[in-house]
Amino acid sequence: MNTKSYFFQSFAIVALAFVAFIGFKQILPDKIFPDSKVDSKNVLIDSLLLESVANDSLALKGGNVSENEKKEAGEKITFNASEGIEFPSETFENYKGYQYLISFYDKLYELEKNPQAKVRIAYYGDSMTDGDLIVQDVRSNYQERFGGSGVGFVPITSESAASRASVKSTYSKNWKTQSYLNVKNPASPFGVNGHVFFANNKANTTWVQYEAGLNKYATTLENPTLFYGRSTRKGNVNFIIGKDTLRKSLVPGNLVNTLKVTSGSIKSFKANFINSDSIPIYGFNFDNGSGVHVDNFSQRGNSGLPISMFNANVMQGFNNNLKYDLIILHYGTNVLNYGTKNYSWYEKGMTKVVNKIKESFPGVSVLIISTADKSTKYNMEMKSDSAVVPLMKSQKRYALDTESGFVNLYTLMGGDGSMVKWVDESPAKANKDYTHFNQRGAKAIGRLLYDQLNKGYEQYKVLRENRSTDVNKRKTVRKTNTDSVSVTKDSVDE
Repeated sequence: MNTKSYFFQSFAIVALAFVAFIGFKQILPDKIFPDSKVDSKNVLIDSLLLESVANDSLALKGGNVSENEKKEAGEKITFNASEGIEFPSETFENYKGYQYLISFYDKLYELEKNPQAKVRIAYYGDSMTDGDLIVQDVRSNYQERFGGSGVGFVPITSESAASRASVKSTYSKNWKTQSYLNVKNPASPFGVNGHVFFANNKANTTWVQYEAGLNKYATTLENPTLFYGRSTRKGNVNFIIGKDTLRKSLVPGNLVNTLKVTSGSIKSFKANFINSDSIPIYGFNFDNGSGVHVDNFSQRGNSGLPISMFNANVMQGFNNNLKYDLIILHYGTNVLNYGTKNYSWYEKGMTKVVNKIKESFPGVSVLIISTADKSTKYNMEMKSDSAVVPLMKSQKRYALDTESGFVNLYTLMGGDGSMVKWVDESPAKANKDYTHFNQRGAKAIGRLLYDQLNKGYEQYKVLRENRSTDVNKRKTVRKTNTDSVSVTKDSVDE
């Protein structure tokens, strides 16, 4: 047989094997094949998650498991009054933890009475909130009711910059970026968004440019302010606004420094960083100084665990300027795919994360948002992934153990099989990966989240007003008793 025959015979075998593979793919066991293609471009790997899975995937039994089992069995969860306010008891099944959001609700109440006050929320998430999805809708719902304009804190560079509509940003390619997802020892501490950026002026000018988006409460860039870190060397930055250029100095003497570009509202500007290679740059803040402001700190591939690497002193430096009242942790998408349904290792890691947040932002309320439903193909049918409920319960346990509020996004969107419905309904509210929401779905989720938080706020106001009524009643009783004693004393004197 000649070489040509061998070639055609080999080609035929390969072709037959390929056809057989396609055929047998339909009948092979569950979960061998993903339902949709995965775009590996711009996907970052959470190194702490990989380490946690490798070291503790079998899960260590903690000392609080028996208590959690009691709570899950239906034991009532009661709360200690805070500032005279005590929410009704709950069960593990319906746990929301509004009691632990009282300090946040206090600030909303003050804002409602005084429109010049300010409330700020930091929203940490993964690819679910990429491109400001969900977060921009939570933000607009709050600003619709309580006032405020501006998109909040925006990083220098972002893999989702091109897809974000609430603010448009472009930047030069010579920025050096370090992320808490894959760098353990950054050249300078990470900023509040989990990144630190360095200008590289060796070849070309390092720059970033921002332009306001079209969202209702973000049509201008409000009071643009640069945040940067500590360095032994000073630098310069030129802000180009229209035809004007403002030349300003960077004086990096503190852990966290700020530089206001200009006061008031502008549509766009460009920042050129000059001789500032050694200075850690964090990003720009845009807010009008009153109302509600919500910062989106999303990061693809994030499990939430990297937040434990925050430098508490640096975070307090940010907090001195931004003054957070609520920190939201919305994770789970990247924790579901590691072949385990025992997430005690994740509970342990995220408990550390919440404790780090409370150390870094003293007095702040914390809200945990659970994983959404996610669908996987089982025997030719898309169904809720079997790991979703175990992870959701794990997230609820560490929310309860750390005295955090909790939103069960899985049940909020409809529970078992809901992701399939969100994908298949017309118009669809989720993508064909059966994991992520589209723009329409994100808007719906943003509203559901806001509504649950607001339901707690309305309950808080009733409890607060009842507390005030009770206090007034007690004052009246004490005054009546005092007057009675006074009358009796006067009668005796007569």
